Amino acid sequence: MAVDLTLNGKPVSLDVDPDMPLLWAIRDVAGLTGTKFSCGKALCGACVVHVDGSPVRSCVFRVRSAAGRKVTTIEGLSEDGNHPVQRAWRELNVPQCGYCQSGQIMSAAALLDSKPAPTDADIDNAMSGNLCRCGTYTRIREAIHKAAGYKS
Repeated sequence: MAVDLTLNGKPVSLDVDPDMPLLWAIRDVAGLTGTKFSCGKALCGACVVHVDGSPVRSCVFRVRSAAGRKVTTIEGLSEDGNHPVQRAWRELNVPQCGYCQSGQIMSAAALLDSKPAPTDADIDNAMSGNLCRCGTYTRIREAIHKAAGYKS
């Protein structure tokens, strides 16, 4: 069955089972591998994408729920990789292994869209569901504050 949606600003029709998790449609059908699979249970945040601007865990979000909606992956966050969060991430050398970073960046971008000048508590709350095996949480918080400064 075809599911029509807008993926990174472009209309697409994905011939998939509508019950397929959005993550697999993005990775295996659309070929966009920046969004990562980790826990498969919406517990770690590695698979975060935006659906109509809101962060969702694509490993449990069904493709049918994305029909007719705008889906943005890490590849679509910025055409040139210079979204304020991406810039801050690079400047502060946030990632170590990097596996969780696309989900971290997508969650941070959604936070800044809703709260352009977040407090530490806002950041901790918004990012609490994103796990980093390397423990770069201090640098993540610092990068979000830095990105907030770029956006103002």
